[in-house]
Amino acid sequence: MLIAAGSPGLLMAANITIGLAVAIFVYWLYQVLRSEDLPQDKEWRYDVTRINELRRIDIFYRVFQPVIQLLAAFNRAAFRDALPEIQREIQAAGLPRFWLAEEYLARAELFALGLTPLYGYFFFQALGMAGLLAAAGMTIITAYFLRRRLAARARWRLLMIKRRMPFLLDLLTLLMEAGASFLNALTQGVKEFHGHPVAEEFGRVLTDMNLGKTRYEAFSAMRDRLSDDEITSIIGAILQGEELGTPLAHIFRTQADLLRLKRTQRAETVAGEAGVNMLLPGVLIMVATVLIIIGPFLMNYLQFGLTM
Repeated sequence: MLIAAGSPGLLMAANITIGLAVAIFVYWLYQVLRSEDLPQDKEWRYDVTRINELRRIDIFYRVFQPVIQLLAAFNRAAFRDALPEIQREIQAAGLPRFWLAEEYLARAELFALGLTPLYGYFFFQALGMAGLLAAAGMTIITAYFLRRRLAARARWRLLMIKRRMPFLLDLLTLLMEAGASFLNALTQGVKEFHGHPVAEEFGRVLTDMNLGKTRYEAFSAMRDRLSDDEITSIIGAILQGEELGTPLAHIFRTQADLLRLKRTQRAETVAGEAGVNMLLPGVLIMVATVLIIIGPFLMNYLQFGLTM
């Protein structure tokens, strides 16, 4: 209001500045969203191809790629010890293999930083200057939550794989005992379980074998990709049978039975722990019930005693 009343020139300058800022932002967004791939420069060719694939499949990475790369460099120095575990979780969660651990972590950090102004506004309105510290804390909590969400997603996907793997192994056993080759049986099994994580993982094994890898190398890659104890033991038995010449159908049947046995044991363990976990809620419910029953009589007694 003061600028409009006293200085029309300043108002015009402000409008021009805002217009230039909007024009620069639109031009930058247009350049970012164009379909051309990054040119091949001095970088390693696979790294450029990986970045181009990420730009195609993730619009957030494509828009904020320079910032993500900057945060990724920071993560490589600050979280060096945690990056292998994050990379394993990325593979186990079924995310595209083009992600590096430091880049995925940078993506989560950038998303948390994007919410910082919103946190700052609400907390500043409620707490004043102390709200800025609360907003910073909420930013850190958001980044941590996104990090744990990746771990939870990896655990859930591994659980889905272990639940469905016995049925896939049974199908492979039946097909191979009926005369099908391993490749044909695996192809049919992947088709039957299409859309499930277990089909995705065995589909990658099938793709690796079709691209020239040996059966040993393809299953070893799956073992390293998932890094789960139960799945590692199963694939280890398959690889050992491959070295010793044991028929795969026999190995698949044995491992399917073993998976079902472990699943039954896990269910028995959970059922045994349920009684202990329900003990405290049960005690609290009993105390509440007793208070509800005895409470009116106790209040009447106290009131009668006070009136006497």
